[in-house]
Amino acid sequence: MVRDPIASESTPSAEEICAALDDPDCREIIRNLEEPMTAAELTDECDIPQSTLYRKLEVLTESTLLEESTEIRQDGHHASKYTVAFDEITLVLDDDRTLAVQIERPARTADERLAELWSEVRKET
Repeated sequence: MVRDPIASESTPSAEEICAALDDPDCREIIRNLEEPMTAAELTDECDIPQSTLYRKLEVLTESTLLEESTEIRQDGHHASKYTVAFDEITLVLDDDRTLAVQIERPARTADERLAELWSEVRKET
């Protein structure tokens, strides 16, 4: 069940994870993401101003707690959708007495892996 959200990304620090989870707006976003949603849908669902929501989505995706994928639309106006990218987070005290984070991630389907690959290609073009 463990997976890397994007192979090229490093695991975020315990401080990054804790900072994201300490933010009430970030927790509200996670709480409301039972299924993939766009930023506009999240703005309505969470009652968070859109400008604030985009900043929180960036914090959550950079800390790998959310995953962003691209919804391909026939009209050419593609939309980013966000999903929760973890099942469980554990803080561990390492041998050198520093905090480390372990993130258990949900299993991925072939369609999800293809959508992720497409999102990465779009970012590079």
